Amino acid sequence: MCTAATYKTKDFYFGRTLDYEFSYGDEVVVAPRRFPFHFRYMGMTESHYAIIGMAYVAGGCPLFYDAINEKGLGMAGLNFVGNADYKEPVSGKDNVAQFEFIPWILSQCASVQEARALIERLNITNTPFSAELPVAELHWIIADRDGAITVESMKDGIRIYDNPVGVMTNNPPFEKQMFNLNNYRHVSSKTPQNTFGGGLPLDTYSRGMGGMGLPGDLSSQSRFVRVAFTKMNSVSGESEAESVSQFFHILGSVDQQRGCCDVGEKEYEITLYTSCCNTDKGIYYYTTYENHQITAVDMHREDLDGRELVRYPLVLGEQINWQN
Repeated sequence: MCTAATYKTKDFYFGRTLDYEFSYGDEVVVAPRRFPFHFRYMGMTESHYAIIGMAYVAGGCPLFYDAINEKGLGMAGLNFVGNADYKEPVSGKDNVAQFEFIPWILSQCASVQEARALIERLNITNTPFSAELPVAELHWIIADRDGAITVESMKDGIRIYDNPVGVMTNNPPFEKQMFNLNNYRHVSSKTPQNTFGGGLPLDTYSRGMGGMGLPGDLSSQSRFVRVAFTKMNSVSGESEAESVSQFFHILGSVDQQRGCCDVGEKEYEITLYTSCCNTDKGIYYYTTYENHQITAVDMHREDLDGRELVRYPLVLGEQINWQN
């Protein structure tokens, strides 16, 4: 289970939580412009936009969970179990394996508009990366400062949805998530008026009562509502520090704590990491479950004309700033 969101102040921010019971060994990875991407059906790309994101590197190949490119386009894949459906390769289409979808888009698209055009001729295949890494059931959010789309490959084909809230979680499919927001149109950041009737003198005994009715559980549908409300009502300054801090607070509204989501055999789903990318500056910020200090990697401090991946293992231990 995961949650993705966008946020715009002076710059545009894109990120996600990754909620799971274990990590594969995630790293912040920079794929410079001349790093060769070997696509299973679409050949090799030796020159492309530089990419930075969170990935598991297997056999020298970055399997991105979420990433941005140097042009300001962001993309993340989130679990979509039971609804995702991929096909066998077909002629007349761009056949791209599920695990290649993020680099396929980010390596050559500078905007959501370009990505949408590319997806129109796409066939996402059911090709596994390896026997040890089977096909993951995902759907994707793609966003830039001008808008966002959600992409879902299902049994009846690929669906592309405009995403006006700039938020995505997991199941149900996106159109149902958006419809469900109708049930919360009464929720407000302001103090509610007394409309109970009968002239009863009912008091506002606490601040925040306009938010009564917001779901507080960890289900994907509830997380969608809560992050959409938090993001749409969010206010911050436009400085980098204020914007980044606010973004982490937005996604912090759906943090998963160890013990609250029991998946069996003494395993618990937790928020393994939370990311926040400044897509304009090419900076990847993150926190982890055991480290709440924000860590940053700036892609423009690397040789973006190189051929080798640049890899930064995550800082996992809690970083405590002692004041005495």
